[in-house]
Amino acid sequence: MGFKAALSKPFAAIVNGRLNKLRKNAVALQQKTFQQLIHKAKDTAFGADHHFGQISTYDDFKRTVPVRDYEQLRPYIDRVTKGEENVLWPGKPAYLSKTSGTTSGVKYIPISKESMPEHIKAARNALLSYIHETGNADFVDGKLIFLQGSPVLDTKAGISTGRLSGIVAHHVPAYLQKNRMPSYNVNCIDDWEQKVDAIVEETKNQDMRLISGIPPWCQMYFDRLSTVTSGKKIKDIFPNFKLFVHGGVNYEPYRARMEESIGFKIDSIETYPASEGFIAFQDSQKEKGLLLMVDSGIFYEFIPTDEYFNENPTRISLKDIELDKNYALILNTSAGLWGYSLGDTIKFVSKDPYKIVVTGRIKHYISAFGEHVIGEEVEQALMSVANQQGVDVIEFTVAPQVNPPQGQLPYHEWFIEFGTPPKDPEAFALAVDEALQKKNIYYFDLIEGNILRPLVIQSLKKDTFIKYMRSQGKLGGQNKVPRLANDRKIADELIGYIV
Repeated sequence: MGFKAALSKPFAAIVNGRLNKLRKNAVALQQKTFQQLIHKAKDTAFGADHHFGQISTYDDFKRTVPVRDYEQLRPYIDRVTKGEENVLWPGKPAYLSKTSGTTSGVKYIPISKESMPEHIKAARNALLSYIHETGNADFVDGKLIFLQGSPVLDTKAGISTGRLSGIVAHHVPAYLQKNRMPSYNVNCIDDWEQKVDAIVEETKNQDMRLISGIPPWCQMYFDRLSTVTSGKKIKDIFPNFKLFVHGGVNYEPYRARMEESIGFKIDSIETYPASEGFIAFQDSQKEKGLLLMVDSGIFYEFIPTDEYFNENPTRISLKDIELDKNYALILNTSAGLWGYSLGDTIKFVSKDPYKIVVTGRIKHYISAFGEHVIGEEVEQALMSVANQQGVDVIEFTVAPQVNPPQGQLPYHEWFIEFGTPPKDPEAFALAVDEALQKKNIYYFDLIEGNILRPLVIQSLKKDTFIKYMRSQGKLGGQNKVPRLANDRKIADELIGYIV
């Protein structure tokens, strides 16, 4: 065991002690965070407009601060991006994180000098939690790779601006800098495919021990490594590779293929970072769920997803949540986001401590016929059948078909790129449909009532989703394929790729 690995174990024990305080005092820490945020921002433009000086309770806050998405908060954010100070948070942001919005075009999310360190601390603590629980620390002595966006930053009104992963690259702790790959020059390559090829060349002979990134793009990296090494498994290319860190999408649809590429069942850590804040991370290999970060400058609110689009939905804080209920996640942050609808849906799987799983996107659902099918349901239905039948799913998306050929019932159309296709496609589709009916009673009723016919699966050609994402200018980085849509914008683009 090397010096860094040996030193990391007592440090991990110290951090675990701090996390235990978080685990046991979550509601109190959230109340403390609430008070601190309101006090800090009371003299900002937003604070003045919303009477922060008169807010003393959460009920006061709900009366004066509405829930807003990015587009609704944009008048304030536009003032920030033009260089105005003290708009949402004191002073100017340290950074603007540039993200792609579905309705707003490019979005600029403020990151303050107070919120930036929380991103780094949470990522560090995810690794230290793993070390403390498992005793496995050897990975810190070898090479670590973070598949991320370019660290080259632009400026907007004097504020450094770039992708979140590129911003974070400037804050990697010094003790990891010598271990980190790829090199700065390679990391700066904008074209994702050229970048992956360069990373392969730079790392194929290195002692890679930890690999981190969004699963589909890590899979691309693994595939190209295998190609240039005459079909070797990742375990044979990197014999000391022991830990995979992922986030951004649900790992389960990718797990089987990833582990096939690697050559064994690898330990993994799921993280839940967003430009708006680092929300949660997996703190145990034994327990389900991600530990909610309750003392990181974020005050959370929750709206039941079935009420989200109501005029006056229920809006609660952490102390009033229920287990196994889907909520839309609302953030109030030390970067100046207030009543901000992140767009994600989550579910609590534990209150002691508070742990969540990400279940989908509030706008990524299908309810063309009143069924309100969500991402968690389609992923679980598909993967439960795929795992039973030995079917390898590379990627997929689902859309409603509301205008079928004359005389046919409408249906859900699933576009799937298979690695290993089902032996009996019709039986596979029927099994997935039955699994979905068991998960969603409204969908069951529509099938039973002959309002919908069972789902239809369209098998897609190899590399369809890579080609699609390339055509949209969204290949690699933090970009993800939407799994669900209530329209056919993506579906119609994929028609030409059907086998």
